[in-house]
Amino acid sequence: MSFPLFQVDAFASKPFSGNPAAICFLTEACDATWMQQVAAEMNLSETAFLYPKEAGYHLRWFTPVCEVDLCGHATLASAHILWEEKHVDLETVIQFETRSGVLRAEKKENRIQIDFPAEAEQRVDAPLELLEALGVEAVYLGKTRFDYLIEVSNETVLRGIQPDFNRLKKVAMRGVIVTASTSNADYDFVSRFFAPAAGIDEDPVTGSAHCVLGPYWEKRMGKKMLNAYQISARGGRLKIRCQGERVFLEGEALTVFRGSLL
Repeated sequence: MSFPLFQVDAFASKPFSGNPAAICFLTEACDATWMQQVAAEMNLSETAFLYPKEAGYHLRWFTPVCEVDLCGHATLASAHILWEEKHVDLETVIQFETRSGVLRAEKKENRIQIDFPAEAEQRVDAPLELLEALGVEAVYLGKTRFDYLIEVSNETVLRGIQPDFNRLKKVAMRGVIVTASTSNADYDFVSRFFAPAAGIDEDPVTGSAHCVLGPYWEKRMGKKMLNAYQISARGGRLKIRCQGERVFLEGEALTVFRGSLL
């Protein structure tokens, strides 16, 4: 058998920016070991596998080394392909069954909005090895069910971080979100995301990280509508709306290539 395969730049307004995700269409559930092998072959931060269900689509996400419970950019990319390939009408709100419950996507003019669970962080003491691996001092350090969240003093400090990824890989969490306020009038805050333990040294644009960043900066700034920029070599922009236990993320996407997995 062969399966349709796409690569999409998510949270991107032009090619070769944002975060690339591979999207593989299946006809039914497949073996997880095989999906992991495909994700390793694609060697992107996420490869998404989806197949149709009665109420929408079943969706799973794999990094090159493991399956993850939540991924924003590959969900946005999956919705983009479903509309672009005319699997669903543009007016249809797409439902995805995932390991994090039902997630939804809908078109908002030239952007896609995804409906995700809000993630709360709890203040914790800083593990010495974490801050040493990053080489920073924390203004705030919290922890979610997935990641550590660190606020640093300013954007210059954030941009200058050069992690020791071998040491960071030993920290017992999926990844580390580092964030700061910004003087750029176009954005409310900026961030970076490191996840070497999940096979991703630095992720270009991380939708799931903004499920905690949105509520965190909402409390700090008193704003429910936020504009964010993830600082990476590729870079990516997100619009965020916080609504109780849900976070709505908006971004653009474009297809880089389409083909077949043989």
